[in-house]
Amino acid sequence: MTIFAVRRGVSMTTDDEGTVLLDEHTGAYWQLNSSGSLVLSILLAGGTPQEATKQLADRYAIDHGRAAHDVTDLVNHLREAGLVTI
Repeated sequence: MTIFAVRRGVSMTTDDEGTVLLDEHTGAYWQLNSSGSLVLSILLAGGTPQEATKQLADRYAIDHGRAAHDVTDLVNHLREAGLVTI
């Protein structure tokens, strides 16, 4: 089982518009739209990328393949930015 977590030193806040992540050490921040926020919340709650893909495709009525690509892309960007641990 893969466990996603926000890295220590990263603050996160979510509202109706999406999620903002702030790296407290560098001052850099990232803003996720509502779909990115949905994916991140699913993964942080213990969901799998496959579950996030299904919920993303269902909620936004998009192709499953496109949703899978978007989930993978988001996870890779968050990891490369050092915002999450996997």
